[in-house]
Amino acid sequence: MKPAPKEFIRGLHNLRPRHRGCVATIGTFDGVHLGHRAILRQLTDAAEQHQQPAVAIIFEPQPHEYFARERAPARLMRLREKIQALFSAGVQRILCLRFNEELRSLTAQQFIDRILVQGLGIHHLVVGDDFRFGCDRAGDFELLTAVGREQGFTVSDTCTLEHAGARISSTRIRQALEAGEFGLAEQLLGHPYRIGGRVGYGKQLGRQLGVPTANVQLRRYRSPLHGVFAITAHRADGSAHPGVANVGVRPTVSGSTRPILEVHLLDFTGNLYGERIDVEFHRKLREEQKFESIDKLQEQLQKDIAEAKQFFKEGS
Repeated sequence: MKPAPKEFIRGLHNLRPRHRGCVATIGTFDGVHLGHRAILRQLTDAAEQHQQPAVAIIFEPQPHEYFARERAPARLMRLREKIQALFSAGVQRILCLRFNEELRSLTAQQFIDRILVQGLGIHHLVVGDDFRFGCDRAGDFELLTAVGREQGFTVSDTCTLEHAGARISSTRIRQALEAGEFGLAEQLLGHPYRIGGRVGYGKQLGRQLGVPTANVQLRRYRSPLHGVFAITAHRADGSAHPGVANVGVRPTVSGSTRPILEVHLLDFTGNLYGERIDVEFHRKLREEQKFESIDKLQEQLQKDIAEAKQFFKEGS
């Protein structure tokens, strides 16, 4: 079968007759970590066996964000990054459903009928044996299997992937990041943790202080990281530059409620405005703090730079 072109479908209303017939899985896939990748391998293997496109069904906002709002756990990645990671893992189509009152009000049977059967015409579904869905919480592996026998699709459950005796999960990765355990986070993700985005114009305060920064708006209520870190910034041209990054709300000069990523590259004189960069985190240097004056902030920034340089010197 000729591989289907990669396609992002936003909303059930954008499904077309050509989208019917697939092998699908459902989840939030925040971080697309090693546990998720095991599920996606199972998905793509089943898609090849059934000679159907591999489809990932995701939600925006994520269900816990809909219910908890700004109190929801921090995202490990943006939607854009998630889409790229899912496609890289072999998914051919992504159906992104808007999680709203209408969707959350569907019973399990309605979800199966409208989305899986009428919308996608699934041939096979890959889900965890502990998967639950529907406003009545009646949706589970047993119900899916029973309905599948009636409607002509099959269902398989996913394996649980563990590391050091514990399940790999987005929650566990958040905890590792919060504790500054970047090595553990890398083992769970399968790669170093990065935050990416496009560099925009800020207030130029860093340049005035002799520490020019590249500013990346995170556009999220919360970040899984807060503080000052030794980092490496990866540019689109393949170059990598050591530096220092602050993730937070800049209490000394701003006091905003939304976090921003500020990156200072060590011994760098180029222009990054408009570029997309991926910032890889190595070590937490300190917590973000409010200083009594700009002079005190400037003094601390020089200490941060010196500590980061020492970190990279020891690692070289």
